[in-house]
Amino acid sequence: MFAMDPVHLPLLFPPPLMTRLTQAAHLDPALVVQDFTDPAAADALARAEVLITGWGCPRLDAAVLAAAPRLRTVLHAAGSVRSLVGEELWTRGITVSSAVTGNALPVAEYTLAMILLAGKDTFTHRERFRATHTYPSPAETAHTGNVGRRVGVIGASRVGRRLLELLRPFDFSVLLHDPYVSTAEAAALGAEPLPLDDLLRHSDIVSLHAPDIPETYRMLDAGRLALIRDGGILINTSRGALVDPDALTDELVSGRLHAILDVTEPEPLPAGSPLYRLPNVFLTPHIAGSLGNELERLGRIVAEELERLGAGLTPTHEVRQSDLARVA
Repeated sequence: MFAMDPVHLPLLFPPPLMTRLTQAAHLDPALVVQDFTDPAAADALARAEVLITGWGCPRLDAAVLAAAPRLRTVLHAAGSVRSLVGEELWTRGITVSSAVTGNALPVAEYTLAMILLAGKDTFTHRERFRATHTYPSPAETAHTGNVGRRVGVIGASRVGRRLLELLRPFDFSVLLHDPYVSTAEAAALGAEPLPLDDLLRHSDIVSLHAPDIPETYRMLDAGRLALIRDGGILINTSRGALVDPDALTDELVSGRLHAILDVTEPEPLPAGSPLYRLPNVFLTPHIAGSLGNELERLGRIVAEELERLGAGLTPTHEVRQSDLARVA
């Protein structure tokens, strides 16, 4: 059965994918549950062996699991399952799969686009052109360009690794910080491994791709933001909690740093936040992840996983409880 906000269903599972699902399992496409206490869902939940979940699905707590005695697999048609699953689910031995790999691709693509635009100082030139209607002088573009630009990637997550792949054809110098990645593995990924503080000191552009876990909470505090060179650019497509919001606001209001922020803390920012108005800040409303026709990619992963289950195989994109200690 489906358990998510029904608004997402048509984009996740357009007709060809819905046909694949109904051929692989007994499934009612018209039943999309967003409230497990709804009496209309009780019978289907009691019989369900597989839940196809997505954005808007309530947490699978003890009460939900008690009402689903036959449940053995959760296929999540989105990214992180951290807010969805709890200890009760793992105790039951229920298998969990996530489409996080599919969701990583548009985030990496968005980040690559922003790195290229930032290296050309696109946002500054746009503001100047809008105000003056004149072309920049050679002096004003002397430090513009992407040849040899030093890009620091924090976190070799799925997004981080995909970004590293996308950066390879360009003339960047790529740095990486990830405590779980060896020197040899970093080299294989096309990056130079550095401690976090050194990466911040030596990067022109810093891009965050670490998970939101206790160890990364506000990992970029005032002291570490101060390590980024004057005029440096911070890109955050991960989570706002990784950056101290007050310290970041101070740096941006002063004009010392630039930022491209698809996520913030809080999210969204209050209407009075100066970040909406600063010319050195490019804000987007959490759009880096899968949107529109990109959702079909997530649905395709779920359909493939369901077909594997029907063939007696294990899911390709299984999430294990031990993974949650260091992934989003």
